[in-house]
Amino acid sequence: MTPPPETSNGNQPSVVIIGAGPAGLTAAFELSKAGRTSTVLEATDMVGGISRTVERDGWRFDLGGHRFFTKVQPVEDLWHEILPDEDFLMRPRMSRIFYDGKYFDYPLKASNALKNLGILEAVRCVASYFWARAKVSLSKLIGRHKPETSLQDWITNRFGKRLFDHFFKTYNEKVWGVPASALQADWAAQRIKNMSLWNAGINAILETIPSWVPFVHAGKSTDITSLIEEFQYPKYGPGMMWEAARDKVVASGSTVLMEQKVTRIEHREGRAVSVTTASASGTSTFDCDEVISSMPMSSLLKAMDPPPPADVLFAADDLRYRDFLTVALVVPESAGFPDNWIYIHSPAVIVGRIQNFGSWSPYMVKEGRTCLGLEYFVFEGDTTWNTSDEDLIALATRELEAIGLIEAGRVEAGYVVRVPKAYPFYDERYKANVQRLREWLNDCAPNVHPVGRNGMHRYNNQDHSMYTAMLTVENIVNGSSHDVWEVNVDEEYHEEKAPAAGTGTGRDAPVIERDAFEPGHPVHQPPS
Repeated sequence: MTPPPETSNGNQPSVVIIGAGPAGLTAAFELSKAGRTSTVLEATDMVGGISRTVERDGWRFDLGGHRFFTKVQPVEDLWHEILPDEDFLMRPRMSRIFYDGKYFDYPLKASNALKNLGILEAVRCVASYFWARAKVSLSKLIGRHKPETSLQDWITNRFGKRLFDHFFKTYNEKVWGVPASALQADWAAQRIKNMSLWNAGINAILETIPSWVPFVHAGKSTDITSLIEEFQYPKYGPGMMWEAARDKVVASGSTVLMEQKVTRIEHREGRAVSVTTASASGTSTFDCDEVISSMPMSSLLKAMDPPPPADVLFAADDLRYRDFLTVALVVPESAGFPDNWIYIHSPAVIVGRIQNFGSWSPYMVKEGRTCLGLEYFVFEGDTTWNTSDEDLIALATRELEAIGLIEAGRVEAGYVVRVPKAYPFYDERYKANVQRLREWLNDCAPNVHPVGRNGMHRYNNQDHSMYTAMLTVENIVNGSSHDVWEVNVDEEYHEEKAPAAGTGTGRDAPVIERDAFEPGHPVHQPPS
């Protein structure tokens, strides 16, 4: 690693951190432990990013549901360094799938699956499974096997069309907003290789067939992933962690400034030298020797001044995002459910997942009542995003009734929280775009360090985001040469109990065909 030039203050580097989410505040906290101060610039009025906890009228909402479980020990240690042990609860892990008017255990269990599907449909699923396997074997034998271009192809070839339709198609189309045929096969090969749902699903169905039936159990997979049974959770939600981190960072002598939107990053002679923000009180400029950025990678590159060349700006502009909103409904405690969340695979409603915040922590709700968070995966500016809060509350209430969780008249209140750029969108060009942005930063501003999910446009969980920040700080403070882009590259499912061999810490992202975008997201060509 090339050492930085003499610092602007003649002593230690002046570090500007963009974003006060898990990655940004972790970086500030780690710098403080090394005796370094920093300036944290946050565009919104809350810390925590998508891991913040929103409070309305005494109700607290977790945006997305954050189970505090990690295979990265330094991250777990840091959680307990920020928050005392007494502020953590141990919570049971429970999730189910709602499909065809029934609730399926997740991971699938033989008795539950048989009861819900019925013997006839279970047999059909098994037949579909063996038919798919036979077709693949035959096509390979005669040399006519078609390439698996989509996630739909990949799953159907291995598990049959009926299991694909039951347990994959609808939910993933809700999450990503495109047909399952547009999710590319290479992601399926990584993400679903050992995924508990599919192994447990096949085994659960096959276990309903008597052992004496020829060929049925031959070669049956026994590699059923064990999911974590409980996890840690801050009693007032994940925002409690980042509020505490902010307070500790400020107490150490660093500065955390809110509602400061970064508009310009000046660079010259191969290094970033200042960061400019806009706020209600005007513009401010902060000199810097190092920049740690968790702002969306596309916005980071478009803020560089002088601007990067046309192909770099195209790559930045070509990165897309999936957005998210939660409608939180206050209901009687009796209308709740024991799950942390329920996946809604039913195509009859557009809600994708429903949280019960009372199942996460009793401190987030009020006595005798609970709060259900209905999650909608959207594109900023689409019909759902632009719907008024009042109409969204009415929609969520109708959908809650439609799936049989509660009568509409029992909903006492509702709140809406919109989250732009919640998830980087992973089309077939995103890897090349990110690589081009990385190359330009390495060449022209190597003291700008992207971290976190949006900062790196990577499929990072909270712990992965934190770990990229921790390694980046080691690189700055100790001159280490950690490659933060190697965080979260293995193929194992993140909620397995035991880590497999390898250096990665999580999972890769789905790759989505660019022409699958809905109207309003036009395909355009890069400059020559």
